Amino acid sequence: MVNKDYLKKLSNLGFSIIPIDENKIPIGKWKDYQNSKRNTDEIELLNCTKYGLVTGFNDLEVIDIDLKVLSTVTEKNKWWDEYLAFLSDNIIDFLDKVVIAKTQKGGYHILYKSKNLIGNTKVAKLEGMTEAIIETRGKGGYVVVYDNFFTKKEYHQIDFITDEERDIIWSISKTYDYKDPKTIELPKKSEYIVKDQVTPWEDYNNKHSVFDIIDDEFTIVRNTQNSYVIKRNGATSPHSGYVFKNTGCLFLFSTGTIYPNEKLLSPYNLYTIRYHNSDYKESASELYKKGYGSRIVKEVESIRKEVVLNSQDLIFPLEIYPDNIQNYLLECNRTLNSSIDYMGCAFLWVLSVIIGNSIKIQVKTGWIESVNLWLALVGKPGVGKTPNIENVIFPLHKANSLEIKNYIKKLTSFEKYKDLDKKEKERVEEQREPKKTQFIANDITLEALIELHSENQNSIGVFKDELSGWLKDMNKYRAGSDLEFWLSTWSNKGVSLNRRTSKNAFIESPIIPVLGGIQPGILNDFFTAENKDNGFIDRMLTCYPDVKIEEFSDAEMHEDVHEWYNSYVLNFYDKIKKEYILKDSEDEIISHVALLSPEAKKEYIRIDKEITAIQNSDVENEYMKSMLPKQKSYIPRFALMLNVLYAHEGTSRSMFIISKESMLAAEKLSKYFINMAKKIKIDSVEVGELKQVISNNKTKSKKDQIKETYNLNPDFNKKELAELLGVSRQSIYNTINELKK
Repeated sequence: MVNKDYLKKLSNLGFSIIPIDENKIPIGKWKDYQNSKRNTDEIELLNCTKYGLVTGFNDLEVIDIDLKVLSTVTEKNKWWDEYLAFLSDNIIDFLDKVVIAKTQKGGYHILYKSKNLIGNTKVAKLEGMTEAIIETRGKGGYVVVYDNFFTKKEYHQIDFITDEERDIIWSISKTYDYKDPKTIELPKKSEYIVKDQVTPWEDYNNKHSVFDIIDDEFTIVRNTQNSYVIKRNGATSPHSGYVFKNTGCLFLFSTGTIYPNEKLLSPYNLYTIRYHNSDYKESASELYKKGYGSRIVKEVESIRKEVVLNSQDLIFPLEIYPDNIQNYLLECNRTLNSSIDYMGCAFLWVLSVIIGNSIKIQVKTGWIESVNLWLALVGKPGVGKTPNIENVIFPLHKANSLEIKNYIKKLTSFEKYKDLDKKEKERVEEQREPKKTQFIANDITLEALIELHSENQNSIGVFKDELSGWLKDMNKYRAGSDLEFWLSTWSNKGVSLNRRTSKNAFIESPIIPVLGGIQPGILNDFFTAENKDNGFIDRMLTCYPDVKIEEFSDAEMHEDVHEWYNSYVLNFYDKIKKEYILKDSEDEIISHVALLSPEAKKEYIRIDKEITAIQNSDVENEYMKSMLPKQKSYIPRFALMLNVLYAHEGTSRSMFIISKESMLAAEKLSKYFINMAKKIKIDSVEVGELKQVISNNKTKSKKDQIKETYNLNPDFNKKELAELLGVSRQSIYNTINELKK
């Protein structure tokens, strides 16, 4: 029971005290005290066990947190800790600015003063709950006075907060308000598919998240139990809306974007609004053309039945490399648990970047190939794609850093020379403006990339930790630009840039090898009919090994091994740069041209004949055939890179005559990449089927979804379904065992 002397103190501070009964109901005409307060004598005469504070009076406002809507103590504590942390992150010294009282049933009252009061408001209601978890008590309301406080401050220390701080409290509180999904205008199913099959928009929603559309406009500021709280880039408020985890839908409070606020928006809604000006019929038609919907499902189902994987060709052919390179990669595998596949592929990129335009290969008169390649190292999060890559490419990063530093040094010297007057320039050696020699790029615009390549003509390697951003540029729904540029560079065709500022740039012989990691689900989204038709996907070499998360190894690599590899790559880089990059009188690179030895040519003719037979076969899956012509180009490229590597080793192989051994090693690489592409496609089909089953049974329990999946295909991918449902693999096996009983 609260001491009456304390109540009198509150009255003297301007608060209005009212009596309430055991059920928290005001006694008497309490509304008279919404605009006036009892004096100390009147408070002395009150005879009750509970008292209340009138809100809306003396500028008092209260955020009422009712945790009884949650079932367990753990749930209540977790929710309160998260809510409090959110407020504290956005309001400096939050706990020092408000008073927080603990209620009798385990809830909380957050009390403060404000001049911008409104009436009692239900602010947030959790999904499936009938009662609000957050309400406010303002004009016309009251709260019970308690004697248990969460903060050091008590009722007599309630003070004003700023309007901005009040807005933040309200804004954050609203993020916990669940909105039921509402029906949004969609095209008619009959326009695209037959009854009970997946629509293009359902297929798109299954394969994309809202972040695929809005990641350049919004940032996640908090990961809550039920949602991701997001903030528009440049916004002043603590959040702009949220993405519900259970539905994957976006809900915005903000009105500062092209997307409507106060509506639930799926990935398909966002795609339509952003790329088709809210024309749902047009967007559905476009997605259908790109391969979304049941027609593509039928097509890929046949892939799983027709495509046969050669397990031997799914192992990276490490033997294609010289023994010392093999030993280094094996040592990384032994001491760092690094993947031979990821490292072996990354070393191909190293060869491509170093060789660049210095040497090309002539398959026959009129047919010359360069060393351009695109490599996507595919794997689930946490398998260590980037560390694996760094084990191999770190010497090039060092060399690249040195080139950048040297350029800056020369540029500084040139700038000083430029500032000299005519007489001073006559007394010193003439200096020319230096050219950029940087040869590795990461996040860079096409304009900057072309300009950089125009100055460093041998090659510009593009390395990205995550390839998703690079791939998204190819998947933008507009003609030309990035896609056409990259298709041209892969084929070593000249590209130009007509700049609005400074100067124009033209690259006659672009060599831009690309390397990066990507998650399988994200890569699968780019296996569209459009990207098949334009040949983009078929140019991508993919590496998707079965990587196991290994325990920590206390095995140590000897420092000499690490240093040896660093020196090896740098010596190779320096040798090509100094001995094999020739330029004409106009400072343009003149590429050496390597020819096939008679033995190598004989092997290539055999390989080409075998690939052509598969292309003409009635048995091979049509979807997979489209990649084979690109392999006819990749095989000579592989042969050239390996031949140059062995020639650098000082073996009997000539730098400019491709040996039979190099061609046979190139064939092994090609078979490896062909089978990896098949593996990824099969995985894509399996995941697509699982997603469709989940979508068709989304109202059922997870256990029932597992049963439905098993009934359709007893051999389904247990690991993938466990990830999609967010359950353990043991749960999958337990359910299957129940079905078998």
